[in-house]
Amino acid sequence: MKSARTKNLTKELAAIRQRLDEAEETLRAIRDGEVDALMGAGKKGKQVFTLAGAEHAYRILIEAMNEGALTLTTEKTILYANQCFARMVNCPLERVTGGSFCRFLSAADGDTLRTHLKKAAQTGIKIQLLLHACDGSKLPVQISIRPLAKDGGKNKIIGMVVTDLTESRRTEEMLRALTQRVVQVQEAERGQVALELHDNITQLLCAILVRSQTLADQLSTHDSPAQQEALKLRDLLGHTAEELECITRNLRPGVLELLGLDAVLRATGTEFTARTGVRVTLTGVALSTRLPPDTELALYRILQEALKNVHKHARAQQVSVHLARLGNTVQLLIKDDGVGFNTERQPARRKGTSRLGLLGMHERAAYVGGTLTVKSVRRTGTEIEVRILLSPGNPAVN
Repeated sequence: MKSARTKNLTKELAAIRQRLDEAEETLRAIRDGEVDALMGAGKKGKQVFTLAGAEHAYRILIEAMNEGALTLTTEKTILYANQCFARMVNCPLERVTGGSFCRFLSAADGDTLRTHLKKAAQTGIKIQLLLHACDGSKLPVQISIRPLAKDGGKNKIIGMVVTDLTESRRTEEMLRALTQRVVQVQEAERGQVALELHDNITQLLCAILVRSQTLADQLSTHDSPAQQEALKLRDLLGHTAEELECITRNLRPGVLELLGLDAVLRATGTEFTARTGVRVTLTGVALSTRLPPDTELALYRILQEALKNVHKHARAQQVSVHLARLGNTVQLLIKDDGVGFNTERQPARRKGTSRLGLLGMHERAAYVGGTLTVKSVRRTGTEIEVRILLSPGNPAVN
């Protein structure tokens, strides 16, 4: 009797232990978000009970996304991550969840994330970082951060969408390379046109100018009307030759190649003042060494375009140009006292050439590894700053 009773108790204990294991597994699945509904006994027999807060359709959508999706605590602990993010960092999903998001970032990017998480706790924000995958590779990404509801306690939940920027960066690099090639071809064409104008057209105009002067000298005072016409023709030809020489210099300034950036900036300012009446002052310490040719040409072209915009739009009385070398950085600062404009929204009459002019200046700066910023407010003038970092592989030349 005792033996049979012991066997029955043993079976009951085994059954209870199995049910406990099943209950623990069910609770674990509920905590991990793997269960959206339960089948249980109700007043009308077996019923399906939907868990409070279950969002099965949204979970399927998030898992099907081509972007990484995560939820984090304010301490950067990953509460949830989809499979896409796990593939981004080349790490099994079970090793991603529960760990710190900062382990996929460099120390500097981790500090940046902490700073932005404080701001994102109120409004949300977007930042670009490098993800450090488990296999040692690095992935450029954009992270959209948005605060979510609290988890029932005091802790806030942060939502993240991680977008792979690899293709976007590759496209940007291709566009940048294409822009650089266009600039190179453009400068080569300008140089060729300038050479042909100087060697052919300018020489012909000078010859005609000499002959017109000879003709005027040969006419007697009795042929005063004809002599006056010859003198007018001579003056017109002289003015045409000067304009052509100015166009040639703008296409390919020989003084830039021979004397450097300082000299060409001063010559450009002097010519602009003589032509428009707008005073141009050049300040800054003269450069002790020559800059790389591409850098000098880019700064010259940017000044050209800035002065063109001043003449067409600014209605300025004075322009100041400041050139300086700050360690390995070259700075060009152009200020005018004109009417200014709204950099976010320009008037319709300026949208054509002005927009293209600003875009061209940005591309010129980017072509040599620099940055260009424009600050302007209506009726207070415009400031254009160019900063170019001289890389060790592209130093200044003597």
